[in-house]
Amino acid sequence: MKLILESQNVQDYLEEIPSIIDFHQPLVQEKIKNICSQTDIPLERAKLAFEMARDEIQHSFDLNSEKISISAEETLENKEGICFAKSHLLAALLRGMGIPAGFCYQRVLRKGSLDSGYALHGLNAVFLPEIGWLRLDPRGNKPGVDAQFSVEKEQLAYPIRTELGEVDYPQVFIKPNTKVLDAMTNSENCKQLFFNRPEVLESSF
Repeated sequence: MKLILESQNVQDYLEEIPSIIDFHQPLVQEKIKNICSQTDIPLERAKLAFEMARDEIQHSFDLNSEKISISAEETLENKEGICFAKSHLLAALLRGMGIPAGFCYQRVLRKGSLDSGYALHGLNAVFLPEIGWLRLDPRGNKPGVDAQFSVEKEQLAYPIRTELGEVDYPQVFIKPNTKVLDAMTNSENCKQLFFNRPEVLESSF
């Protein structure tokens, strides 16, 4: 897929977003320092950040949890979050290391069947000078889901089935989607959020 950038200036994808992509917060800084202590190579740092967000943070829906994490710091503190929270964390880790990162979305079936309805799924795009932009999905693996850090062939959590009305949006946003954030903020618990997530990506640029 050819990605469509909100901005051609990669510096825009390095911005801190207060209270959400908060890479100066202590827990995020601790993770960044740990990653940076292991390698100086941006590609390897990006891979470590991706694997940390994917594997060390549990997916709240998989846990059947009621807890909602939104910001990167909160996601680390709670050690759980849904796809959007995990993408916020990965973006904070990457931007905090000077690696441009953006936000991407897909429209997927909530429970894999047409009668379950649709919801947005969140993931990231990252820019590495030697490669360009590539998408990464830190959702968290489980049976039937195998997202990997791959620079040759994209390997995301969900194969998009256009024949079932699913959509793979090509946009790479500078900031998280406003309606996604509203749903996360205004839901009383994660079970409510499962159904409150936006069904389509309405905003573009």
